[in-house]
Amino acid sequence: MQNFFRSRPSLQAGKALELKHLRSAVTAADCGSFRGAAELLRSQESNVSRRVAEIEHHLGVALFERHSGGVRPTRAGCDILRLARSILEEFDALIATARSVQNSEIGRLSVGFCTALSPGTLKASLLEFKQAVPQIELVTAERSRTRLAAALRNGILDVLIVTGDLPLLDNKTMSLWSERVLVALPHDHPIAARDTIYWMDLRGETVLLSHDDPGNELENLLNSKLVSPEDRPKIERHDVSRGMIKGLISMNTGISLVLKSEMGINYSGLIYCELRDDAGPSRFEFSAYWRADNENPGLTAFLKFLSKRYPSPPVGR
Repeated sequence: MQNFFRSRPSLQAGKALELKHLRSAVTAADCGSFRGAAELLRSQESNVSRRVAEIEHHLGVALFERHSGGVRPTRAGCDILRLARSILEEFDALIATARSVQNSEIGRLSVGFCTALSPGTLKASLLEFKQAVPQIELVTAERSRTRLAAALRNGILDVLIVTGDLPLLDNKTMSLWSERVLVALPHDHPIAARDTIYWMDLRGETVLLSHDDPGNELENLLNSKLVSPEDRPKIERHDVSRGMIKGLISMNTGISLVLKSEMGINYSGLIYCELRDDAGPSRFEFSAYWRADNENPGLTAFLKFLSKRYPSPPVGR
């Protein structure tokens, strides 16, 4: 493994590093590999690797450990990548705000979510809407629940698609679909070979959760399934993204709870298993939230599309 260390950060780091460097590093952390990051960014793997190396060179810190299956963040890298993600979120919010001012919002729809955008129900819904109404510019934003709520109140976002309740004044809601809850495990974990994993099988385990949503709801679900404190696993909360949580799992530091949609983001060395109890698999409900005073025609078209695609309370699939 090659590390990049300097006695101090380069004085030219502020000039040499650009947003594309940060985005390459953050995407590599989420995907667990430079190859996966390159595919998402529509770039070359060598370009992603070079940009990450440039960050490490100028900051004097190794962000990742390289291995045959991909990359995983170092301890110092987790802190730096968390700040890099915040910078990118703020920049994306700035661009979205500028566009909303420049446009009259006619022909443009901004959708916020706090679940991984993967080849799951959310992505399928957005793609189908875009194909049905190609003249509407579709913009998406993945942020924490708190930031999503603020963006909806401020008019930066038109609609949110999130799990659970989101109490906001003067907002409307629509029930959409549900997703199964899975446990993410290292491939060589003792319980990974079982045909069925029950909630009680998590006793004695360490469950890693992100401060990002839906971490709180997953913890509440865990507590509802394992009522006795003696039966509950140890919960560790980390101020990192869900992608970095998967990196920690691959280092055999614990397991985690995820939604089925997150299976679309592959991470080397991980497997996903459905969690069950006597009633069957556990599920999370997804809903759409929007402001009652939002008159954006794009939002009207999107809500009409959602009402047809999800005409009744979802049973799940």
